[in-house]
Amino acid sequence: MKTSSRRRSVLLGMCAGLGTAALTPASAADSAEEQRLHTDWPFLSRYADENAKLRASGIPVDAVFLGDSITEGWLSKAPEFFTAGRACRGIGGQTTPQMLLRFRQDVIALRPRMVHIMGGTNDIAGNTGPSTLQMIQDNYLCMTDIAMANGVHLIFASIPPARDFPWRPGLDTRTPIAALNRWLEDHAKRVHATYANYFAALTDGDGGMRPGLASDGVHPTKEGYAIMRPVAEVAMRMAATGRARSSRM
Repeated sequence: MKTSSRRRSVLLGMCAGLGTAALTPASAADSAEEQRLHTDWPFLSRYADENAKLRASGIPVDAVFLGDSITEGWLSKAPEFFTAGRACRGIGGQTTPQMLLRFRQDVIALRPRMVHIMGGTNDIAGNTGPSTLQMIQDNYLCMTDIAMANGVHLIFASIPPARDFPWRPGLDTRTPIAALNRWLEDHAKRVHATYANYFAALTDGDGGMRPGLASDGVHPTKEGYAIMRPVAEVAMRMAATGRARSSRM
């Protein structure tokens, strides 16, 4: 009985320890994120309130920037770029199927003149499961169809250079990034859209970012966004005038 009592005490102690660990802020955040992925996989709730306020304001929307953390980071690191009429709708970690599910709410419902789409980095990384280039292309084709059906001009942004992804060590990033960027540029020509070539502006010539332009080899620094800005400005002018060409500096 004494041995059994000691065993129960040890097990209770272990369970208490596990319970404490489960209540740490990091674990709680992970749990909340996992729960959201089950209830709101595309994260439609992220911009729902902002979209409602923007529509109610009556302010015309010139451009919506739809994307992942690279787009979301643009607003936090260079907020001056997002002047009135430019809406940032980037969500960290997202893949193109999630962006496609958000497309009507976060883009079309705002009635913009143009949409700037930057995605694919997280698809290549497999953030929401294995993804082939064809699967990514199909998501872009769907977004293209929706935008064109609603008279929204399209800007396809290249995936920025990245020699590797810190959260997916050992993954070949350069080959699929190059392949997807070639397809995006060709697709832009086929549908008379604009291609914003950030890759050319940021690359070190070996598939990575130039020193100082990314904090982790993937996400641009303030200096990186400063180089991206004129590429975006030229692309928006082209899209606004209906000139379908490649925008690069």
